[in-house]
Amino acid sequence: MDKFFIFSTIGIAVIAFVFAFWLYIWVSKQPSSNKKVASIGELIRNGANVFLRKEYLVLAKFSGVIAILIFIFLPEPIWKGKILENLTMFIAYLFGTGLSALAGKIGIQVATIANVKTAEAAQKGIKPSFLSGFRGGAVMGMAVVGASLLGVALVFLITKNGTALLGFSFGASSLALFAKAGGGIFTKTADISADLVGKVEFGIPEDDPRNPAVIADNVGDNVGDVAGMGADLFDSNVASLAAALVMAVALGGVEGKNVMMVFCFAAIGLLASLIGVGFARMGKTGNPTHALNMSTYITTGIFTVLTALATLLFKFEWRIWIASVVGLFVGVIIGITTDYFTNDERKPVRNVAKASKSGPAFTIINGISYGFLSVLPAIVGIAISALVAYKIAAPLGVTPEDQTQFGMFGISMAAVGMLSIVGMIISNDAYGPIVDNARGLVEMGNLGETALEITDSLDSAGNTVKAVTKGFSIGAAGLTVIALLGAFMSEVNVKAAEIGHALITGFDVMDPVVFFGLLVGSAVPAVFSALLMLGVNRNAERMVGEIHRQFQEIPGLLEGKDGVSPEYDKCIAIATTGALRELIPAGLFAIVITILVGFVGGVAAVGGFLVGNIVSGLLLALFMSNSGGLWDNGKKYVEAGNFGGKGSPAHKAAVVGDTVGDPFKDTAGPSINTQITVVSLLASLLSTIFLTLSIF
Repeated sequence: MDKFFIFSTIGIAVIAFVFAFWLYIWVSKQPSSNKKVASIGELIRNGANVFLRKEYLVLAKFSGVIAILIFIFLPEPIWKGKILENLTMFIAYLFGTGLSALAGKIGIQVATIANVKTAEAAQKGIKPSFLSGFRGGAVMGMAVVGASLLGVALVFLITKNGTALLGFSFGASSLALFAKAGGGIFTKTADISADLVGKVEFGIPEDDPRNPAVIADNVGDNVGDVAGMGADLFDSNVASLAAALVMAVALGGVEGKNVMMVFCFAAIGLLASLIGVGFARMGKTGNPTHALNMSTYITTGIFTVLTALATLLFKFEWRIWIASVVGLFVGVIIGITTDYFTNDERKPVRNVAKASKSGPAFTIINGISYGFLSVLPAIVGIAISALVAYKIAAPLGVTPEDQTQFGMFGISMAAVGMLSIVGMIISNDAYGPIVDNARGLVEMGNLGETALEITDSLDSAGNTVKAVTKGFSIGAAGLTVIALLGAFMSEVNVKAAEIGHALITGFDVMDPVVFFGLLVGSAVPAVFSALLMLGVNRNAERMVGEIHRQFQEIPGLLEGKDGVSPEYDKCIAIATTGALRELIPAGLFAIVITILVGFVGGVAAVGGFLVGNIVSGLLLALFMSNSGGLWDNGKKYVEAGNFGGKGSPAHKAAVVGDTVGDPFKDTAGPSINTQITVVSLLASLLSTIFLTLSIF
């Protein structure tokens, strides 16, 4: 293998770390002198770090148990004598979990500084405030993608083993699954409780310091939307690269041109994101949404041009380049269609806001309806990109088996293409919770109406762009797990060839074993979502009781008397304890049922299981993310003075819709794509066992 591409990838990853460090220093040096804002910011920072420390302690124990099981059983039981291979898998898994955890920690570290800087910069104007928020998010974008590329390159360079890469990816995915679930339960527990008691019952503003849940709400933005999301997108990027490399090795060996192409395109994607972040500015329009979207489009253009030049220079296959670019552009289109359904300048959001005048039932019915409508363009986009990528790449093969493998490799490269600009996507996504926190700090710190209007504008842009990036990341996860289905087939066929078993070329749904797996797999995302949302519900009920207790038992709290403060730490403790209690069952359910299906029906049943899981998972993830974003921005549209404004019946109905949408968009929805990635990787890792040990 020409090591030039791997070392170039490592070099660009190091440059990304250096750039992230420079951005971190720049954000840290921005002026901040307001003592009240600083003290509230410190409460948020401490709460986020306490939760993260406790969550990682729980996950370290869980990961330790999984690592031991991997050492004993994977890639083959240790008693078969290949201890070194098992040790390699053990180390790769722990390396993946460690880097995934680091991605979350980096996000928390910078976000809890950037929120204070963004809040105080709002007193000077929208442009400096925007830049502080965006560059704070970009630290995470550069660090997360740099870490994912560095990890994949090092594991492949040292092991030259596609299965070890799947182990590394499984480590990243399994930690991301629980981090996203735990962070999502925490943030929505606090958000729902603060809104229902504060806004609906007592009619106090969103970030009013009298509300005992307000600090927990701001902490939740960081542990859910920053740390959880960082681990999630780290996992998605690693999984797409792992799937592509497993199939590239199967097609041309570890030194083949396909392997070089994967590393080359991934490195160019990070380089394009570096350039895009460096040039991100608010133009004369002063529109933050326009600035965020333009930076994404610029990055997309840079990637397209540079990969075309690389394909020409290194004589890569143009068909594979087309597949990659198709994936990227479909990702952008999915983002644009998501924007239509979640932007408060479009009809769906305004229609939901208008329906709120008639009561919360109409808010919910409209939101659910538009949420389901929003699924079609994204699902069709994923289907078209998979179909086009497969058909374009398949003719590179000579035999029917080769054509299938090349077709699946084309799909995996479409996923790599869609995630190529993930550095920019994470930067935009992390910007959202930073400016949301900044808006709260402005209100709690009494920085003035002008600063509040500026941070409201930035927050609205963050909500819109966050909905777009979630659509993008779910779409990318869709292509990635289709690619992982190909990786599963490759892993099965390698072992099948060794033992003389017939090779798999597809999964026939008329086969009752495949159909059994398909039906079970399709039910998993629904049950997984229910477990997470029930966790939020139970936790929020406890916190609502605590908020009521404080309003009743602390004299002068509700009236806002000087010197009277809520017991913020009690609400943070409820959110933390509840999230840690609730995060394990849902993830464990998805893992255990995958293993059971494999032992019952073997690789045929698991193939059907993965197909069912992918289809229903994508549908539910898109529906919940878009419905939640729709309700959230519908509420903000009413709060902007439409249909009666704050305190009106429409506002109270819109808040109810928003609280229903909260666990949709920030707990269950974005966790599903991690769930389908985890079970797909687990199936590939256990493929040898499922091939040789099953009831049917």
